[in-house]
Amino acid sequence: MSSHPLRHIIEACDKAISEKDYDTLMTYYAEDAALVIKPGMIARGKDNIRKAFIAIADYFQGSLEVEQGEIQVVEGAGNALVVMETRLRYPDGQGGTVETTRRATYVFRAEPDGRWLCTVDNSYGTSLLDDE
Repeated sequence: MSSHPLRHIIEACDKAISEKDYDTLMTYYAEDAALVIKPGMIARGKDNIRKAFIAIADYFQGSLEVEQGEIQVVEGAGNALVVMETRLRYPDGQGGTVETTRRATYVFRAEPDGRWLCTVDNSYGTSLLDDE
């Protein structure tokens, strides 16, 4: 299932984030989308999501690297649940690099024009439950 169109959309989003091309990035989000910034903190709506991505880039001093791994997509009722392995690399603040892997979850909605728009972006996946 690695060639699913949603893989290409997520990779295009990662590229836009890396290039700080927030205009392109926002074309992949629904107006009423939600982004999990960190456990307990959610940005809602495209304007707030854009601001969150800018703040995240600033926090990591533009050095956050994202790479996607395995993907599973479950489609139903005009929506798709995506479970995807996400590998992150970023500076540890002491001259080294942190490498971590998450199992991100995303929800996409099929639009009448055939596009898929992200409605829920949760790079933490089910690990959100770990902080309960």
